[in-house]
Amino acid sequence: MDSTNLLSTIIQLNAQYASAIDHSNWEAWMDLFVEECTYKIQPRENFDRQMPLCTLALLSKGMLKDRVYGITNTLYHDPYYQRHIISLPMITESNEQRVLCETNYAVFRTKFNQTSEVMNVGRYVDELEFVNNQLKIKSRNCVFDSEMISNSIIYPI
Repeated sequence: MDSTNLLSTIIQLNAQYASAIDHSNWEAWMDLFVEECTYKIQPRENFDRQMPLCTLALLSKGMLKDRVYGITNTLYHDPYYQRHIISLPMITESNEQRVLCETNYAVFRTKFNQTSEVMNVGRYVDELEFVNNQLKIKSRNCVFDSEMISNSIIYPI
């Protein structure tokens, strides 16, 4: 795949990712990942120091399904909307099977009858993989910039 088409494919994948989360379409969100995947939310300080501690670490698609079950059936929280703003990706490595890239993001949260606020800002550090000619997420590490996070992270970043 040439670099223009690859860039366009990554942009589309990230747009689908944001749309799935922003609309609480959890089946579509999970479908963006390969079976043997990882999804992490990690402070920048730990990432930069190569320390493994994460705020959230899901180490398989089964764990993604467990998280979705928790979101939809067991977690109680004040409801809110999320809105993702995702930058253009920077491809750091690619071949016929996989792509490594980084993409900046900002997530806004809006609680009912309140103003929107910045919830989380950082970058996605991704390993993407082609499965049946479709690009999917093998590993997404949401590396957030601030040392403080909201009192809880319910939804994926």
